[in-house]
Amino acid sequence: MLADALRAIPVRSIDEVLAIMSAIDGRLPDTDGVKWFNRLYLQVTRGVRQAVAGVTFRDARFMSELDVVFANLYFAALVAGDEDPSRAPSAWRPLLHVRTHPGIARLQFALAGMNAHINRDLPQGIVQVFETLGGDPTSDHIRRQDFDSVNDLLERVEGDVRTEFSVGLVGKADALAGRADDVVAMWKVRAARAAAWTNAEVLWTLRPTPRVRAAFFDTLDKSTGLAGRGLLTPVGLDVI
Repeated sequence: MLADALRAIPVRSIDEVLAIMSAIDGRLPDTDGVKWFNRLYLQVTRGVRQAVAGVTFRDARFMSELDVVFANLYFAALVAGDEDPSRAPSAWRPLLHVRTHPGIARLQFALAGMNAHINRDLPQGIVQVFETLGGDPTSDHIRRQDFDSVNDLLERVEGDVRTEFSVGLVGKADALAGRADDVVAMWKVRAARAAAWTNAEVLWTLRPTPRVRAAFFDTLDKSTGLAGRGLLTPVGLDVI
C-alpha cells in the first residue's frame, strides 16, 4: 500500500523526510489510523525544520541529524509492517494491526504512533546520532537542552490537532466520548521524551555488553507495544 511512497528511503535531509510524510498523507484514506499519526508527525517536522533554520537550537546539526535518523526508523517500521504487521517491531504492531478499526478515535491512533516512535525508536535514534557525530548522551547538556526544547513544539501541535482529530466524536454521548479522553490521558509526551533520553543513556552505557544491551532493547520494544495496545482500546464508536 505504501511501497511507492517509501521507495526513496532512507532519507538524508529534513526536506526529504517532509516529502515522504506528505506522500503518505496524500496516499492514505481517512479510515487508516496511520494517516493520523503521520499527519501529527508531519506538522511537528515542519516546526523542527523551521527551528533548525533559525536560532532556536544551539547545536542545529545534532537536531537535524536526529530528525532524519528518527524519521528513518518510522519509515522502516512502515516498510516492515505495511502488508504484514507481525513483521514490524513489537512497539509498532498494535497500531498496524488495528489501523482500519472503526471503533478507535483519530487522536488515539496519533498517540499510539507517538508511543511507538518515542518510547522505542527515539532512544535508538539518539544513540545512533551520538555515534555518528561524537559526544556522549550522559554528559552533553547542550544537546539535551535542545532536545527538551522540542517538547513545547510537540505539545502545541498536539493541542492544535485535537479539534481536527476529534471528528466523529462530536455529537456522541458524553460518556462514550469521555472514554476516549481517558485513553488519551494515559499519554504524556514530555514524560515519554524524558524517558527516551534516559533509555538512550542506558543503551549507550551498555555498549560494552551487547547481549545485555540487546535484551534491554527487546524488553523496551515489547513493553512499548503493550502500552500501545492500551492506547488503542476501542471507545465503542464509529469515530474515524
